[in-house]
Amino acid sequence: MEKFWQLFYNVIFIPAFYLIIKIASLFKKKIRTGIAGRKRIFEDLILNRLSLDRSKKIIWFHSSSLGEFEQAKPIIERLKSLTNLNIFVTFFSPSGYENSRRYPHADFITYIPFDSKWRANRFVEIVKPNLTVFMRYDIWPNHIWALKSKKIPIFLVDATMKRKSARKIPVVKSFHKYLFKGITRILTVSESDAKGFREFGCNDNSVKTVGDTRFDRVFNRSLAAKETRFISKEILKGKKVLVAGSTWEQDEEIIIPAFTKLAKFDESSLLIIAPHEPTLFNLEKIENEFARTIPAIRLSHLNNYSNQKIIIVDSIGVLSMLYSYASAAFIGGGFKQNVHNVLEAAIYGIPVLFGPKIENSQEAKKLIESGGAMLIKDKREAYRKIRTLFMDEELRQARGKKSYEYVQTNLGATDKIIKEILAVIK
Repeated sequence: MEKFWQLFYNVIFIPAFYLIIKIASLFKKKIRTGIAGRKRIFEDLILNRLSLDRSKKIIWFHSSSLGEFEQAKPIIERLKSLTNLNIFVTFFSPSGYENSRRYPHADFITYIPFDSKWRANRFVEIVKPNLTVFMRYDIWPNHIWALKSKKIPIFLVDATMKRKSARKIPVVKSFHKYLFKGITRILTVSESDAKGFREFGCNDNSVKTVGDTRFDRVFNRSLAAKETRFISKEILKGKKVLVAGSTWEQDEEIIIPAFTKLAKFDESSLLIIAPHEPTLFNLEKIENEFARTIPAIRLSHLNNYSNQKIIIVDSIGVLSMLYSYASAAFIGGGFKQNVHNVLEAAIYGIPVLFGPKIENSQEAKKLIESGGAMLIKDKREAYRKIRTLFMDEELRQARGKKSYEYVQTNLGATDKIIKEILAVIK
């Protein structure tokens, strides 16, 4: 059966995958960037592998994109502080690679090669990792098999297995049963995820629940945020601040009318809105939406601030710090497809609001259960709940406390993962 799945994957799936990628590259710049970035991958690997201190062991971390890499960062940074190791980082997507190529705690950062058998074997032969960590879900079969053939330990970290995962479809499940056998340790976010992996024949020796490093990541970033000031105290003085983060057009259609109405009744209200894609078109669109009734200013122009009630964030990488100024937060994505990271706001001890599409987020569901978050279904409900929070200080603080407590009780996954890694690497 093992030979059958390897043959099927390499003879049927991989050629079809390459064909789809090639066709898609004609229409999507992001895919063309990924293909171009891999052209000299092996030459660069050989040159940089030789430049590494070969007396140190190598741990290879792979993430699909930027979000998954954020979950790897607490592990990498703790390893760097505790041990003398080389950290080798790869990405599948160009967005992850381009936004992380200067990450200071990695010794080498590159793309993972496309998953053909010969590329995977050559990659593993050049890098020669002592241990490999795949983040969340982005595992590539030929790379798994190449590592397994070299007896190199493989960890799947922050692993999840949804109850209705496509991996549980009968034929797909048979393939993954074989694939998961090659993974040394599967460290899951929750016990329900661990139970899901056991359905694939994974035993208790390989599967363990340790928690989610996203909690540790947002906690560490919140500490750094307290020492950074993007907005002066004078601007924020006496204000009740709503930060709307990672918003899409569908979210803005809810939050803009709600805040516009709120601002008429509450002179102290201030909105900081950060579109998920701060393109010139999106920034101007948001400005035009507010221009009819409320003056707005961009974050980069705050030197000219003159009591505008809207600050539009026109840069990336600052949102998690802006939540530190909030009285309450609205998290985007819940009116489009999937709500974004709710923990980035919850760590600051503020109430969190979002739209109804939260199936992808256990954290959003748990925050609602704890009382730290509120689900909104339309702009009328958004206005009512935000106004209630802004008028009732005691309620706002009580809900904020629930948010903070939820994050605090889930810290510690990084330490558990480090313990598992060191037990193998040493």
